[in-house]
Amino acid sequence: MGSAFQSLGISVMSPTLKRLGPYRFFFVSLDYGEPPHVHVQRERKIAKFWLNPVALADAGGFKAHELNRIARLVQEHREEFLEQWYEFFGGT
Repeated sequence: MGSAFQSLGISVMSPTLKRLGPYRFFFVSLDYGEPPHVHVQRERKIAKFWLNPVALADAGGFKAHELNRIARLVQEHREEFLEQWYEFFGGT
């Protein structure tokens, strides 16, 4: 992620917030203008979930049963992710 942006001289950060089982939860620095959300990656699949309230924004190639499992994880860690969002991007 970010190689096309880097070729344009744009620095993209995608800090890992948490790893749970096979999933990596992260932000993308270019998303600062959007409402709070988290990206979830497993192998080459990347889903996106809004955090307030928790809702699927983009399935990213995951099947429904796995998205349900991921949504539960996002809900369980929602407060932590929101705190990290505001720490990273600023605001309240």
